Amino acid sequence: MSRINPTPQQRQFDEGRLMNVLVAPIVSEKATMVGEKSNAVTFKVLQDATKPEIKAAVELMFKVEVKGVSVANIKGKTKRFGKSVGRRDNVRKAYVTLKAGQELNLVGEGA
Repeated sequence: MSRINPTPQQRQFDEGRLMNVLVAPIVSEKATMVGEKSNAVTFKVLQDATKPEIKAAVELMFKVEVKGVSVANIKGKTKRFGKSVGRRDNVRKAYVTLKAGQELNLVGEGA
């Protein structure tokens, strides 16, 4: 039994879900270095978001062309608060690489 995957043109996503897939942009020193090196933008995304959903969400919200999406699941660190031990939430990061000539400025420089 084979599974047939739809082509990117045949995929249909719920626009309401796409608006919720991207939780927040990640603006850090590492994210900035990755962005300058490989024309990529880093986002915090939903735990169950797929690569095609992330690509469609970025293209819909920011009107740019996406070359590729890489995803990393980061486990939350254990932290102590006095005597009690807590745990930070797990995070799913998406590194979205843009096609040549495309630019996405999240920092707001030059405004």
